[in-house]
Amino acid sequence: MFDPTSIPERAEWMDQFAQAPNVIIFDTFIRVYFSCRPKPDNNGQYVSYSAYVDLSRDHKFSVLGVADKPCLQLGNTGTFDEFGTYPLSAIQDDDKIVAYYGGWTRCESVPFDVAIGCAKSVDGGKTFNKLGDGPVLSYSLDEPFVVASPKINKFDGTWYLSYIAGRSWFEHEGRTEITYKIRMATSQDGIHWTKVNRDLITDKLGEDEAQACPDIIYRNNKYHMFFCYRQAIDFRRNKDNSYRIGYAYSDDLMTWKRDDERVGLDISTEGWDSEMIAYPNVFELDGKIYMFYLGNEVGKYGFGLAELEGDLI
Repeated sequence: MFDPTSIPERAEWMDQFAQAPNVIIFDTFIRVYFSCRPKPDNNGQYVSYSAYVDLSRDHKFSVLGVADKPCLQLGNTGTFDEFGTYPLSAIQDDDKIVAYYGGWTRCESVPFDVAIGCAKSVDGGKTFNKLGDGPVLSYSLDEPFVVASPKINKFDGTWYLSYIAGRSWFEHEGRTEITYKIRMATSQDGIHWTKVNRDLITDKLGEDEAQACPDIIYRNNKYHMFFCYRQAIDFRRNKDNSYRIGYAYSDDLMTWKRDDERVGLDISTEGWDSEMIAYPNVFELDGKIYMFYLGNEVGKYGFGLAELEGDLI
């Protein structure tokens, strides 16, 4: 488990949280991107930065080093990513690393809005430069709220961006809440995207189920998606309504069959992940399948690791 609060003399911008882990595998180490926060301001408002931790490849995953500055800068005044870059999903593309991230802005009638930006790195993923001040994927006629939680893949020369789109905002006990569903877009260049414009995953908890973090891995001639889901309300205080990890599989990336029973991972009886498990990142390393995931308070105390027993079939 990686907990940013355990870092001696950590920077103020990395005071807490290690959210939405995403792995890039190098020859001698793995780099895990995550999102972190400084303390809230006087109004209780947060900003979110993107960072990384380098871990050993020897399956002990000991910490080799941590970013000494955010790898992606926040946007300028009035831009879509002025207040946060969360989450970030990166992929190797020839001699570059390309990242897609959720850019956060604050609102008045609702607490936030999110669109998806793109940035590229030419120094091995230590720093990223944005393609521009605007997003590459944003709201549209069929997706009018919160386009977020990007996960990038490239299969057979085509780029696939899985993400979530807000279904509706609503009021509950004086707080504005949102539900969202998993969606997908495709591209030939990683910049111009065509949306599929439909939900990919069926609901388990009813139509108000909120889904997030659709992470896809291809193995044994099949596409496997791990994601997280929760009830629309009372998920912060009631662990029975909070995030769990779901699973679906597909032959073509467009039609998915949900089968959460195959996840085999649930909350612990006590400790850092005893209330929720969320935001999975599944990856293959030296013939084994691993999952990084968040625990209580959506990663306030860092992310943990699980190893698959058997194989994905």
